Amino acid sequence: MLRAALEVILERGYAETRIADVAERTGTSPALVIYYFKTRDQLLTETIRYSEDTWYAENLRRMEAIPTAAGRLAEAIAMICLPENPEPRLYWLLWLDLWAFSPRNPGVAAVREKSDERWRDAIRSIVLAGQEAGEFASVDVDDFAITLSALLDGLAVQIALEDREVPPQRTYDLAMRFAGEQLGFDTKPAAKRAGKGGS
Repeated sequence: MLRAALEVILERGYAETRIADVAERTGTSPALVIYYFKTRDQLLTETIRYSEDTWYAENLRRMEAIPTAAGRLAEAIAMICLPENPEPRLYWLLWLDLWAFSPRNPGVAAVREKSDERWRDAIRSIVLAGQEAGEFASVDVDDFAITLSALLDGLAVQIALEDREVPPQRTYDLAMRFAGEQLGFDTKPAAKRAGKGGS
């Protein structure tokens, strides 16, 4: 049901998604969807949580197999800017919905906060490992994690809005340049990633 809800929200946008749409997609009744989610806001909250958990499980497992911290950081940035999903804009539209509802909805705000904390923790762990291995310069890890995550969020908005001057490859290059300058490592342009579908 969460997968179906995610598909519907990605297609229609949260504002245009009705409980009946999710019920129709799953072949169930609106009453059953309401039984599980209670409200439409909770549906968004749980769908975002499901999307994030799936994303982390798939991508962080792959990232852990990369031997260098610089390689893992490059992969983390590519996961945001050059996702393998052939329509990365849809994923970021979901996040625009989350950001829009977060200031007025405590449940949505809690999901947003947890997700941001998890992402910054992932960046911190990569940077600390790189510093311990001598790959990265000494920087304030917390400041770097906050700044890089905020930079990536801002670039993601441009991806979602399909800004012609800020295409995904350029967002990747800009973020990598920032990381390389801050951490003192050489960066190389990423090869284009093959799309495989899914979110």
